[in-house]
Amino acid sequence: MSSVRHPAWSTVPDAEWSDWRWQLRHRVSDLATLEKLITVTDAEREGINGRVGTFPFAATPYYLSLMGGPDCPVRRQAIPHADELRTTPWDLEDPLGEEPHSPVPNLVHRYPDRALLYVTHNCAVYCRHCTRARKVGDARSAPTIAMFDAAFDYIARTPAIKDVLVSGGDPLSLSDKRLVQIVARLRAIPHVEVIRLCTRNPVTLPQRITPELVEALRPYHPLFVSTHFNHPRECTPEAARALNLLADAGFSVGNQMVLLRGINDDADTVTELGRWLLRQRCRPYYMFQCDPVGGTAHLRTAVQTGVDILDEMRGRVSGLAIPQLAMDLPRGGGKITLVPDRLVQLDGATRRYRDTFGAEFDYVDAPLESDAPPEGSKTPVEER
Repeated sequence: MSSVRHPAWSTVPDAEWSDWRWQLRHRVSDLATLEKLITVTDAEREGINGRVGTFPFAATPYYLSLMGGPDCPVRRQAIPHADELRTTPWDLEDPLGEEPHSPVPNLVHRYPDRALLYVTHNCAVYCRHCTRARKVGDARSAPTIAMFDAAFDYIARTPAIKDVLVSGGDPLSLSDKRLVQIVARLRAIPHVEVIRLCTRNPVTLPQRITPELVEALRPYHPLFVSTHFNHPRECTPEAARALNLLADAGFSVGNQMVLLRGINDDADTVTELGRWLLRQRCRPYYMFQCDPVGGTAHLRTAVQTGVDILDEMRGRVSGLAIPQLAMDLPRGGGKITLVPDRLVQLDGATRRYRDTFGAEFDYVDAPLESDAPPEGSKTPVEER
């Protein structure tokens, strides 16, 4: 038996419940069905009705089974809320400026050595903070064969591209055969060194990670998987099995969480998540500031929140468990990373820093032997 299952699906045979195709076929994507499974709040009902035609909702039976009450971190990521209907002057439909950086329709070439290949509109769950809400869930955005050919041709004649992110939607929504075709086509391009599969399926549909899938992709290593766990409540035995299956098959797996107000915006939550990920051989990679996409104002935190989280974690938690705090600058500016400011005082060549616990230490920024450290200065402690 699965370790997580809503009573509504208690009689579903294990073989069906564990079949990712069954999970996708039985996604909950309408209010009437949802109301039979959870007590929908007025605010959720307003959000669902208000987003019809603009950004749908859908959740697999597995992911819906993780949901608790209205404040549950899983539920808040998947079920629309009336707050999504609020707008701010700085909301953007395309916050990363992907469309102006698309030389062909389903390819984004924003950084010199990297390109993002959009392969599907479909996701197991439509996350409410999705930066591509303008496209995801809309079948009209699904690329055609001609679009794929144009994208592969562009990559092949652009030798500066060394790294291709296969994204969407969720590329693992595709069949094994179709996904292998895409990866094989990319691997055949001599200058493409890195292929990344950007997927949330280990979180929302861990049944998708099968021995057959990893064996079909194994010949095309090195392959990297970027996944997206946001909260420890998503860290189930099924998710652990999926991550370990990927690691055992030679995939390098990293996690990119998004900082979300009231969901994971505290150091204890980020620490617990990071430690669990490491135990599954998944490296915490990025902690993203939520993009200013329309409908996410209620989920966005202050930038200082993320900086404070890192400040609290550094020195108390293994550096392996600490993600980089990153912000994608609006309108295509690209990623920048943010770190806590530990500089307390600057006096000539002497820099005074504080450590995690508030103690202060001097570092003399003068490499010549004649520049001795000032008398009485504290020496730096070794890294904890």
